[in-house]
Amino acid sequence: MQILNNFENIVKIPSPLNYLGGKYRLLPQILPILPVTSRNFMDLFCGGCNVGINACAERIYFNDNNRFLIGLLRAFQQLEITKVLERISELIVQYGLSDSSRYGYEYYACNGSDGLTEFNKIPFLNMREDFNCIQKQDSEYFIRLYVLIVFAFNNQMRFNRHGKFNLPVGKRDFNIQMKSKLIEFMKRLQDGNYFFSYADFRDVDFSQYSEEDFVYVDPPYLITCATYNEQNGWNEKDEMDLLNFLNGLDRRGIRFALSNVLHSKGKENRILLDWIDKQQKYRIHFLDFHYANSNYQTKDKTRSSCEVLITNY
Repeated sequence: MQILNNFENIVKIPSPLNYLGGKYRLLPQILPILPVTSRNFMDLFCGGCNVGINACAERIYFNDNNRFLIGLLRAFQQLEITKVLERISELIVQYGLSDSSRYGYEYYACNGSDGLTEFNKIPFLNMREDFNCIQKQDSEYFIRLYVLIVFAFNNQMRFNRHGKFNLPVGKRDFNIQMKSKLIEFMKRLQDGNYFFSYADFRDVDFSQYSEEDFVYVDPPYLITCATYNEQNGWNEKDEMDLLNFLNGLDRRGIRFALSNVLHSKGKENRILLDWIDKQQKYRIHFLDFHYANSNYQTKDKTRSSCEVLITNY
């Protein structure tokens, strides 16, 4: 079984999805800690896929309990890139959205603070209304979803309890950088052994996993507020269930790495801290530069956040 990592041989690419909590900027700290797996790499809460898409394994699995996200990722893998780009351009023209990659920002008389918000507000709302009337979740649905994300607030994806996209318009559009991210991401998905599943982490089948496999875990953070953790999306029971699940992986010799925060803006994740103290065998890697050489019991808990990677190897 190979232990030393080989991530330096993979060209790092960012996700085209600006998923809250995405780990692209932390990859230089995370990837050197992760081992190469000879078989399966599971990105259990994949989100924007920044870790999994840059991982090194024979087969890489992306799982998430957001069905819209998994549907979009599968579309990225299955659809022809040129046809997706053509359809995006057609939708931009159809709804009268901005196209800064073609005309530049000055054409729209926008400023740095407001961006393209005022120009795109009405076209975006019109497109959002049409999208929320679509019944069939086919390729057209997911291309439209991606365009909505591009033009939405902070390039985020959010649906209400009724399955309706409900974010307001944002400042950006499908600029050159966004286009490049999409193309590189789709190319990699279509060139490698990537698989997707839509399931609660408690329902994912690990019966065939062994010490040759690896599980990366980046769940919603219990003590932070984010889009993915609204409407009681992650609670104390989920946190305890996940930690028990990780103990189960460890008992079977399956390696894992857990991304999380020990404290954030004056709050402590007491459940996580107690778990660490009780196990006494898991390693804590502090990813925030300011905490790199400190013990978590002596951290300045008034600081904004303490990001960690917890491993069982």
